[in-house]
Amino acid sequence: MKRAYNFNAGPSALPEEVLVKAQKELVNFNETGMSVMELSHRSKDYEAIHNEAKTLLAELLSIPDNYEILFIQGGASLQFSMIPMNFLTEEKVGNYVLTGSWSEKALKEAKILGRSTAVAATTKETNYNRIPKLTELNVSPDDGYVHITSNNTIFGTQWKEFPNIENNMLIADMSSDILSKPLPIEKFSMIYAGAQKNLGPSGVTVVIIRKDLLEKTNENTPSMLRYDTYAKNNSLYNTPPTFSIYMLKNVLQWVSERGGVAETDRRNQEKAALIYNAIDESNGFYQGHAETESRSLMNLTFNLRNEELSKKFLQEAKEEGFVGLNGHRSVGGCRASTYNAVPYEACDQLQQFMTKFKKRHE
Repeated sequence: MKRAYNFNAGPSALPEEVLVKAQKELVNFNETGMSVMELSHRSKDYEAIHNEAKTLLAELLSIPDNYEILFIQGGASLQFSMIPMNFLTEEKVGNYVLTGSWSEKALKEAKILGRSTAVAATTKETNYNRIPKLTELNVSPDDGYVHITSNNTIFGTQWKEFPNIENNMLIADMSSDILSKPLPIEKFSMIYAGAQKNLGPSGVTVVIIRKDLLEKTNENTPSMLRYDTYAKNNSLYNTPPTFSIYMLKNVLQWVSERGGVAETDRRNQEKAALIYNAIDESNGFYQGHAETESRSLMNLTFNLRNEELSKKFLQEAKEEGFVGLNGHRSVGGCRASTYNAVPYEACDQLQQFMTKFKKRHE
């Protein structure tokens, strides 16, 4: 079977090797006579999967011992509520850097809860086509935290350098670029990421949180919405998304076997360069949305000179086996999401298609 050239923004491509492994183990995992989906989350067989996923993530991202790794359900969107519920008391302000739709939604949830908020910076006036310069950030040592979205799937922008925040109270939604490059973990009090871009299938959200934050939890936060509940119970307070965590573990093994995060970063830069070169060398036939210095290596956004030509591009691309190249409905145009599991071949084929399409229609 020929695999599609999958450029979906999420759920996105998974490594073929990981899918084949899951297929082989689906009915009988580790000679248990059961699928992973049938194992008790209290069993030794599942516990080994669970703990190995944590160990692999800690090794790949060089996570220090003073951080906890948690597995939570509800996607990154639930984190938009959990963060202010846990950490914003009456005297503290949650400060948000607005770089796209997801950061807007995070701020909205804090406001719904009635928490005090501020906007450290925004690039909405230019339709979120760039990341603010660090000198533009208006932050205070009294902020409860500063929240950023490290990569913006809809607009195709990505933070290249992270700010230094007082007491390291920097919280990042890294749903769409975690594990894509090495990270200065110590700069963050907390990182969270829905799995369905670079970590595995949907269903589990990874949270990397500094242990001292757990002691600052708002007392009125319900048990299932408290980070310390997950930390105290190894994310096994209730039944976790066991199959998603199993797949997460397999993806982490795949990254490790291919040279780790540094090698993944190198590959991602090579893949993105293919498509950005097709844009930059087109003499304006393709127009990138993001400013050059803010371009994402995960979500490459571009437009053609009119909507009719964009529709033709997407239709012909679909006929050639490319999937998921439509831009987000809120901005239109085109978008190629080149997450870790998208192979070099797919990006090379897309570059060739873009070049041929330009010759036919310029």
